[in-house]
Amino acid sequence: MRLLFELDANNHSHCTHDHVRNSARAIIIRDGLLAMVHSLKYDYYKFPGGGIRAGEDPVDALIRETREEAGLTVIPHTIREFGYVHRVERSLSDPSERFIQDNYYYLCEVEDNPVAQDLDDYEAQEQFTLEYVEAEKAIEKDRHVGPTTYSQLMFEREARGLEM
Repeated sequence: MRLLFELDANNHSHCTHDHVRNSARAIIIRDGLLAMVHSLKYDYYKFPGGGIRAGEDPVDALIRETREEAGLTVIPHTIREFGYVHRVERSLSDPSERFIQDNYYYLCEVEDNPVAQDLDDYEAQEQFTLEYVEAEKAIEKDRHVGPTTYSQLMFEREARGLEM
């Protein structure tokens, strides 16, 4: 898969150990709009998808996470590699830990009728909601997110991905 871009906070030179958590994300376009997960709590947008479990294939993670977070059922034969984003920074929870993440993006189509979301506790607290939006609206939101418990690089990853 081709590298789309790298995000490096350059704040991890003193870290003593690494934590790797890769993810798979869906690019779904319908009627010129992008399917995005909107956090109503923090008012940002993200591509549907999430963490790849140990031993899990990225495509299987894409299908599972898109269904859980957005309630969208990916049609497997429509999945096409788009590219990945490499992100590196000091962990927000452990200053001695370097957080490394490859985010694999796939173009895909989904079935017409959404199903119920199956959100984790933190996703439910953030009130994750599926929305079809114009890329410009999501970019604007992600570039102006207020204080959160997340790294600003996460929002920049999504904004730059939307610009592609």
